[in-house]
Amino acid sequence: DRHPSTLTSINGMALLLKQMGKKEEALPLYKEALAGRRETLGDQHPDTLNSISNMAVLLDEMGNQEEALPLYKEALAARRETLGDRHPSTLTSINGMALLLKQMGKKEEALPLY
Repeated sequence: DRHPSTLTSINGMALLLKQMGKKEEALPLYKEALAGRRETLGDQHPDTLNSISNMAVLLDEMGNQEEALPLYKEALAARRETLGDRHPSTLTSINGMALLLKQMGKKEEALPLY
């Protein structure tokens, strides 16, 4: 089902599983919510951007920084474009990107984000 409310519930279940430490179980639900939101809401919708960010954070926490990086970049670019540089969600994306780059040893790329 691709109804926005259903996708919100799927995303919420993934978040709960992640918080319970069941990251492997959360991953397919985050993927489903993201795919559904891209399809029904578009790539720039705030809910889609939240799903992109959620997926990036989960992949990062699972040790998949290389997979997380393009999602962090996508979320940050879209949030800057749609919400502006000072919106709280944009600032969260900036912080997440900076932390990921630092963690990956890319301190020179991370520095301007701080």
